Amino acid sequence: MREYTSGRGGPDVKNTPPAEKDPWTECMLRGEFARAWAISDAALRERKGVPCWHWPRHFQYLWDGTPLAGKRVLVRCYHGLGDTIQFARFLAPLRQIAREVIVWAQPTLIPLLENVAGVDLVLPLHDGVPEVACDVDVEIMELAHVFRVTPDMLSARVPYLSADSAEWVRTRLGPDELAVGLVWRAGDWDLRRSLKLEQLEPLSCVRGVRWFSLQEISDPELPWAEDGPVVPVTKLAEAMRAMDLVITVDSLAAHLAGALGVQTWTLLPRDPDWRWMRDREDSPWYPTMRLWRQRRDGDWADVVKRVAAELSVMTARGEGTAERERVQSLGPAR
Repeated sequence: MREYTSGRGGPDVKNTPPAEKDPWTECMLRGEFARAWAISDAALRERKGVPCWHWPRHFQYLWDGTPLAGKRVLVRCYHGLGDTIQFARFLAPLRQIAREVIVWAQPTLIPLLENVAGVDLVLPLHDGVPEVACDVDVEIMELAHVFRVTPDMLSARVPYLSADSAEWVRTRLGPDELAVGLVWRAGDWDLRRSLKLEQLEPLSCVRGVRWFSLQEISDPELPWAEDGPVVPVTKLAEAMRAMDLVITVDSLAAHLAGALGVQTWTLLPRDPDWRWMRDREDSPWYPTMRLWRQRRDGDWADVVKRVAAELSVMTARGEGTAERERVQSLGPAR
């Protein structure tokens, strides 16, 4: 499968075998952002005048290189919910140079985006055209290219989303228990990211943990975890704010927890998406996140074993209360 590299900040086609990864993706995986933006610059020049409106939205490029300073900018969110959350960090710096920032976003995310610094107006994304005047369009993932970001620039504005802390979580905790939220299934377009219920079983043996399922779709349910309200996404955010730790696969949940500044452990396949880079346990995108990578293709057993061991260390040390209080005191960067 071919990957199309645009100037918006990333490739458009997923599930590309490692041998077929394009130069842009390879640069991002290695953390060579400057080289990636040089590739994006070349793509920007080559595509001028090439129509794309007949393509599916997630293939479309919008920004033509027009400077955004002093302009009324329409930010379109044409990718997934997790992509919108990840790149919403650039709305505040955009507003510092733009005259106005209007975001055309997925309706389920509007309550979160309305409180993001730098946003003047949020409108619901729909199948038609945006009913608002603007000077220039940009897709939200293109903002990384606009600002030519480097890994060192990413963590300064985290957290950039805010939510209340769910009170119901505290009422279910026993003395000295850690509240840990769990998400084990991602979207079906890349099944490598998801775990099966039986693969999670070693986690249930860790003492001192109260497990909460933050899985939106759970069929069958996880019998040793409490179900928490995760719809709409604002409820999921509130639940995460009350957790000591969120353990999740590569999904919307990982980006939401990271954007909220919650302590997060993200479980990754051996060949992950470009945004998680290679050979590191941390993520410059989210300073409170730790990455747990497969050492062998498809081997989730080893990942879960290591996670369970580390979690046992946390409970033995009595960690949890301080982290929960830290997270609950957080507000978005302004």
